[in-house]
Amino acid sequence: MAKVSNRFWFQLHGWFSLPVWLIFCVVCLTGTIAVISHELTWLTNPAARALNPDNLPEKTMPELISIVEKAYPTAKVSTAMSYEDYLVNAVIFTDSDKPYAIAYVNQYTGEIQQINQGMTFINFMRSLHGWLLFPWESNYSIGYYLVNLMAFVMLGALVTGLLIYKKFWRAFTQPKIRFKQGKKTVLADMHRLAGVWSIWFLIVMSFTGLWYLVQAVLWHADYTIEEHPPLVAMAELPARSLDTKLELPTAPISLLDALAITKQKFPDFKSTYILPAEHYRDTYKLYGEGDFIFYDQYAYGVTVNPWTGNIESVREPDQMSTLQTLSHIANPLHYGTIGGIWTKIIWFLFGVLLTSMSITGFMMWGGRTIRAARSSDDETLDNKQELS
Repeated sequence: MAKVSNRFWFQLHGWFSLPVWLIFCVVCLTGTIAVISHELTWLTNPAARALNPDNLPEKTMPELISIVEKAYPTAKVSTAMSYEDYLVNAVIFTDSDKPYAIAYVNQYTGEIQQINQGMTFINFMRSLHGWLLFPWESNYSIGYYLVNLMAFVMLGALVTGLLIYKKFWRAFTQPKIRFKQGKKTVLADMHRLAGVWSIWFLIVMSFTGLWYLVQAVLWHADYTIEEHPPLVAMAELPARSLDTKLELPTAPISLLDALAITKQKFPDFKSTYILPAEHYRDTYKLYGEGDFIFYDQYAYGVTVNPWTGNIESVREPDQMSTLQTLSHIANPLHYGTIGGIWTKIIWFLFGVLLTSMSITGFMMWGGRTIRAARSSDDETLDNKQELS
């Protein structure tokens, strides 16, 4: 009876693992799609394509913001973002009849090609992969923790798999899939082969996932990794009239001027994320990428005082702390944006392998569970026949 009981608990443990497998498979699949979500958007939405048949020079992001503001005079622009060269820039704004809207602006022609007032495919896939669309409350999401805990599952699967698969390095020089020895053997060979060739990928995904988990804990604990940009000092604002109905004058430094100031600081600066000043004590925030390929597109940053033109704060890789460095290299490693489209293709292919490994692993577990159940039933039947 003890033997039967142990088998029962083993099977029950396996069935309790089923929800974990489902989450892991969903995370792998959505992450694989998220890697090429920009390219899928380009393929499926002509309005998202930044076509440039006349070889026009690229307009700056402040110019694109001005185009949106002229088209929608009552709009309040909050953010401007750029992606790959073949995708349009996104200018995010609010208006009297648009609580949240994204203008797809061609950075070459200056044409507003679409106004999107819903969630984009890119944001949907990143959200589904990142936190399973669980809501964010009190600066954390349960889904975000669930997804990042899969890093332990992945790392554990890697370590135990290497311990089980003796002399795994032979799969690099002598790969084999035995198609003629039954379904069980084919699944096992495919699982092992994909696992060995994905060792580097599993390590990268595991450690970046663990960093995201640490980052979530820090967020939940209200620990600030990046310092908030300072506000403009009251003394630097022009004197306000006694008539409170009069507004402050327009700031002498424009967003375009701020971009020029930023490029004086970083000559190779390419803006990717710009936030105009929201109020009179706010600064222009300009973020972008430079010559460090392992850092994300926000690794360089400058905040510019719109009243004096002074640089209030600077962000650059050489001056980052360890936590700041990790936060800026995790995404390029996790999503494969290091080398552009070519590394994204590599990440996508290995994402497919990882997803298939989760499926073949579950199929093998399911097969073993079914065989164990049948064996238990046969043994019980034999015992009953002997007793009779």
